[in-house]
Amino acid sequence: MVDVGGNYRSILNRIAEAALGAQREPREIRLLAAAKSQSVAAIREAIAAGVTLIGENYAQEAADKKKQVSNSSIEWHMIGHLQRNKAKLAVELFDVIESLDNLALARELNKEGARRGKTIQALVEVNLGGEEAKSGIAKEQVSGLLQELAKLSHLRIVGLMTVPPFRENLEAVRPYFRELRELRDQLIERRLPNIHLKELSMGMTHDFTVAIEEGATIVRVGTALFGPRGK
Repeated sequence: MVDVGGNYRSILNRIAEAALGAQREPREIRLLAAAKSQSVAAIREAIAAGVTLIGENYAQEAADKKKQVSNSSIEWHMIGHLQRNKAKLAVELFDVIESLDNLALARELNKEGARRGKTIQALVEVNLGGEEAKSGIAKEQVSGLLQELAKLSHLRIVGLMTVPPFRENLEAVRPYFRELRELRDQLIERRLPNIHLKELSMGMTHDFTVAIEEGATIVRVGTALFGPRGK
């Protein structure tokens, strides 16, 4: 039996330790519970322990769980690849889209936002490792994409997200987190409208402490919180 509450407290302690070690305030970092393939019961345990951000990879799975969880204080994030034809459903379900990586999807999200009279919050996913198996836009294309996104009145870009290549040695993954932070800082200087790059969503169970040391504001933790994924 997984002690989700105990795991949550342990992760918070690790977040605080990493933040303080980097001379940051622990409250600057939010824990997102990556709930792909996890049960509704486990999600409820996490919420009871204090989790306020839930991340899902698939819109339909999120829809099924959200009906059962029914907690208005929870912020739901889309953290998996989002296809343009699922944009309408995603806007209905999620408070934040963390995996925006192309203009066509952005325009669809903007259109859905306009229909509802709301502004869609999104992060641009950056593929820093150039891995074909992963979604995300190349680093060199981010600036150009943001210039186009700035024109969309019902879309607000609130940060950047990345899933770097897995490295057993944490020091080997550190440069990717640092690179995203440096990219964010460069982009902020452009002062584009509708572009407010406050968030850096980076770091998962294996490497979130290093991500925090390099500036993460959201860490997406699944296994360390819930235990292994269900089938």
